[in-house]
Amino acid sequence: MAPIVVIRNLIKEYSGRRAVDNITLDIQEGEIFGLIGPNGAGKTTTLRMLSTIIKPTSGYASICGKDVVNEGDMVRRLISYLPDEAGAYPNLSGNEYLKLMASFYFERNDDVKRVVEEGVRISGLGERLKEKSSTYSKGMKRRLQLARALMISPKLAILDEPTSGLDVTHAYHLRNVINGYAKSHQTTILLSSHNMLEVEHLCDRVSFINEGKVVECGSPADLKVKYSSQNLEEAFVKVTGFA
Repeated sequence: MAPIVVIRNLIKEYSGRRAVDNITLDIQEGEIFGLIGPNGAGKTTTLRMLSTIIKPTSGYASICGKDVVNEGDMVRRLISYLPDEAGAYPNLSGNEYLKLMASFYFERNDDVKRVVEEGVRISGLGERLKEKSSTYSKGMKRRLQLARALMISPKLAILDEPTSGLDVTHAYHLRNVINGYAKSHQTTILLSSHNMLEVEHLCDRVSFINEGKVVECGSPADLKVKYSSQNLEEAFVKVTGFA
């Protein structure tokens, strides 16, 4: 079976500086795949190229066989993207926001209703969805945004630091939703994080990224064995030489 995401020699330069430096990766259908590394490693830039928000300087990337540069419109129909600092319209209730987002993807009222019901289920926010999102905590807003990203059943959900800055309760909820949705819907999840201990328990495979380069790739279990490490954080330190 062909990979759902194919990345070959992907490069992104800003004023001569390489933010992403010759990345090559394959991601299989149904995987939860993590790009992990420190802030500034090139994770977000990679996700933004795959999401068709920015164009690579050179190299190639495709999603479900569609070129992210030359077939961007088709790619956007296949994916959802949750940025690190995604917000919601403060004057809309959670329900109104989900309905608005669903209407961008579906025209028939029955389809919009079905998708919103799925978003309500995913968010787990219950009666709070009747309130304006301006009243929500950061964790509640993130749950609403994750629901928006997954409710349309994308082929690929791209999640940038989905649990960053959240308390234990909300982070736990989001991890469970991501894991359960990938398994039950065969949705491929590509996420970035600098929380390596969290990713270790969530991802099927991970890539270590440092200074724009992929320096290692494999399952968390295999990488821990390969580098004689108790966790991914320790393995990352051994690969990169960080102290």
